[in-house]
Amino acid sequence: MKRASNRQSERPTVRSPGSQWQIKVGGNEETTAIFDPALTAPTGALFVCAHGAGGHMADRGMLAVTDQLRQRGFHVVRFNFLYRQKGSNRPDPMPRLKDCIAAVVSRVRREIDPVTLILGGRSMGGRAASMLAADQFACDGLLLLAYPLHPAGQPEKLRDAHLPNIGVPVLCLNGTRDALCRRDLMEQVLDRFTGRWTMHWLEGADHSFHVLKSSGRTDGDVLREIADFSSAWASGLPA
Repeated sequence: MKRASNRQSERPTVRSPGSQWQIKVGGNEETTAIFDPALTAPTGALFVCAHGAGGHMADRGMLAVTDQLRQRGFHVVRFNFLYRQKGSNRPDPMPRLKDCIAAVVSRVRREIDPVTLILGGRSMGGRAASMLAADQFACDGLLLLAYPLHPAGQPEKLRDAHLPNIGVPVLCLNGTRDALCRRDLMEQVLDRFTGRWTMHWLEGADHSFHVLKSSGRTDGDVLREIADFSSAWASGLPA
């Protein structure tokens, strides 16, 4: 993603906290997005965070991870895919998911023009963002939270064909108990390409980043681990 050469600060121009946008998608449809500014000194990174198949932009998981990232200096934009905006539980086809992300990003560029633009999100939302990036859609990095490598109980149906085509740095965080991402299968996939993909395993966490009480950790510990690794990774992205 190209930057303006005359930029003098890593702090993007932002609007008021909690700005809500209505965004047109495909010309005749519309969805809602929320801009959440950093809660600490901004790093210059903005994360466009897409929700999972069964979630929405204001579900508990989205709000929890947004809060942790904002405490590390990220600006976050979260939004509803079109099916959720309409109140449906049936996800849109992948082309429509990708079009929705692209429309949100277009608005982000007009409103904010961040120094570092990171795409990604939870599960299906992260997968859609990764497929958009594999199409060479311009961004500076991908942050994938609980990437769904395969459907639950169907490890033979890998969702990996597009991954080698991603040309930007990737941070992927999955739990070691994630039923949609067997660790051995993910590691076999990543062995086929190197360089830009950083994989971090969250010990004891499931697909929702929940840990058992017997693990000695809490869900909050997992969220803080996610935010810490995301912050360290983002700080190393090219400016």
